[in-house]
Amino acid sequence: MRYRSTNAILAIAIILVMFAMYAFGTYNSLVTAEEDVNSKWSQVENQLQRRADLIPNLVETVKGYAAHEQEIFTEVTRAREKLISAGSVAEKAQADAQLTSALSRLLAIVENYPNLKADANFRQLQDELAGTENRIAVARMDYNNAVQRYNSKIRSFPTVIIARLMGFEKREYFKAEEGALEVPKVDFSNKGD
Repeated sequence: MRYRSTNAILAIAIILVMFAMYAFGTYNSLVTAEEDVNSKWSQVENQLQRRADLIPNLVETVKGYAAHEQEIFTEVTRAREKLISAGSVAEKAQADAQLTSALSRLLAIVENYPNLKADANFRQLQDELAGTENRIAVARMDYNNAVQRYNSKIRSFPTVIIARLMGFEKREYFKAEEGALEVPKVDFSNKGD
């Protein structure tokens, strides 16, 4: 009888140790996945900040040639400020869409000013902005991929049990705003000199 109770206690102890090892391993993999999401989000924010830092120089350069286009300068400045002050992923996505739209209109105005298009400083800023836009797109994609892996992990059984016990929560994707896929309408019929 004593032999059976010792074996039962040993079996229970082994099961508890195995469960504890599984729980610790699962917790550590969730922490790693969450940190990957945080790291990818930092890269998105870095690239959004880089673009925000380029915008004042771009606006000032365009102002030198097209000072009477005040409305678009104000719109770009407000959109930039909104992006910088946005907190959540959804707020950043919305502010980013507004800034992208405003920048598109600003760059469309440039078409009316051939001297501006020929300006070396403007061309350099435009190239840097285009490169930053590409980096933003890659950073967003990397972030969304990390969120997908993380969200899948915390929703899978039996990991979901550990995730809920330890407070791991679903993360938001960086989604394009409604209408972001629409091509802006540009009218070059009033070209200036």
